[in-house]
Parts: sequence; structure tokens; C-alpha cells
Amino acid sequence: MAALSLGSCAGFPAIQSERAFPSISFPPKFISGPFAGRIKGLFLADKRSFSRSAAVTKAIAVDSNQLGSSDPAEQEKPKKYYFVVANAKFMLDEEEHFQELMFERLRNFEERNKEQDFWLLIEPKFLDKFPAITKRLKRPAVALVSTNGPWITFMKLRLDRVLAENFEADSLEEALASNPTELKFEEPEKWVAPYPKYEYGWWEKFLPPGAGKVQA
Repeated sequence: MAALSLGSCAGFPAIQSERAFPSISFPPKFISGPFAGRIKGLFLADKRSFSRSAAVTKAIAVDSNQLGSSDPAEQEKPKKYYFVVANAKFMLDEEEHFQELMFERLRNFEERNKEQDFWLLIEPKFLDKFPAITKRLKRPAVALVSTNGPWITFMKLRLDRVLAENFEADSLEEALASNPTELKFEEPEKWVAPYPKYEYGWWEKFLPPGAGKVQA
């Protein structure tokens, strides 16, 4: 019968050292005999299992730390809004293409089940941030506001006689805040345009939710 030769018991603590410090060379060189190959295989298998467990544990720890360190304040950054603005009579009563463009875009959004991202504001409060614009405006003023910058650029080119800018707001309610204003448009003595006269109040469909309707 073949004999299994092992070193002294003083070598056993090295097994614990291997688990704590995988970089130490294993299996121990003092193991010899016909069963040495099998014992060395067990040592190597145990080492590989330990390495995989350590790697998974490290990965989970890193992911947990990254998730735990996220700051909600950093995630809730102010959102940018873009707008064009002009006096109310031009925007709502005179510009021959504006009503058509607005209803066409609204129809497009409804057909695609997209959330509306554009609104009309009568006397928006954010204009107080733009004295260079307000001094050029006749009042009351009306602004077309959207989170879609390229579309607002298109509307600026399409409407022509409007002013464009952008601003940031912490919430939609803040961005769409306005001052209640009564609009009155004088009826022309004779309508000569080839298209029908705008019906008063057509813009109410584009006011923010909760905005009060103004009286003619």
C-alpha cells in the first residue's frame, strides 16, 4: 500500500493564509506521495472558487457604493425651456400661419400618443428675467414655450416678427407661471384676407393645465 507523506502540523495554518492571501503559492510543496496530485487538485479548485467569490463580492460592493452615493439633488437639475414671444395681437389675432401651425403640431402629437411639450402663455412671469426683451415688446405679450429647442428655432424663422430666448426652471409649474390678463382685440372694419378671421379664444387649447380662460 502506498504511503501518504505529510509534513508537520505546523504547515496547516498556511491553508488559512491562502484563503486570506490568494497570491501565496499553493499547493504546499511538502505534499508528496501517490495521492499528492489529487490533493493538489483540491487545493487549486478551492483557490479558483475563492477567487470567483472574491471577485463577485467586490463587484457587488462597488455597485452598492455607487448606488448609495447618488445624490437626488444632482439628478433633479433645472430643465431648459425655449420660447418665442411677441405682442398678443400679432401672435393670436394677426399672424396668418400661427393657428394652423399650432393645431397641426397638436394633431401630430395626439396621433402618435406623444406628451405635449409646448404651450402658449399670456403675460408669462419669466419675462421679468429678460429686460432687454420686455423693453421691445408691446403688451400684453404672448409666448410660445417648449422644451424642444430646434422646433422653437423653426417657429422663430416661420413667424419672423418674434423674439427668441431660453431659460431654466426647477419645475414645469415655475416655467409656465403667468399673470392673468384680459385680452381685447379690435375687430377690423373690413376683413380682406383670403382666409377666415381667427375665432376669439382659439389659443385656450394651448394654455397650461389650470390656466384660467380670459374674457373677450
